Amino acid sequence: MPIEIKELYIKINVDEGANANSVSSSGAASEDSAAIIAACIEEVMEKLKEQKER
Repeated sequence: MPIEIKELYIKINVDEGANANSVSSSGAASEDSAAIIAACIEEVMEKLKEQKER
């Protein structure tokens, strides 16, 4: 029996001062972020495709 999540609550705290220093010091951080974002988008698209098939 599949579980259906009706509501999802996500809370994120962002410290802009620390984030700006780490990203500006390394170009690899932005590449890692792009890879993570691409993977997330791909997973979301797969989930949407699965929902359409049902």
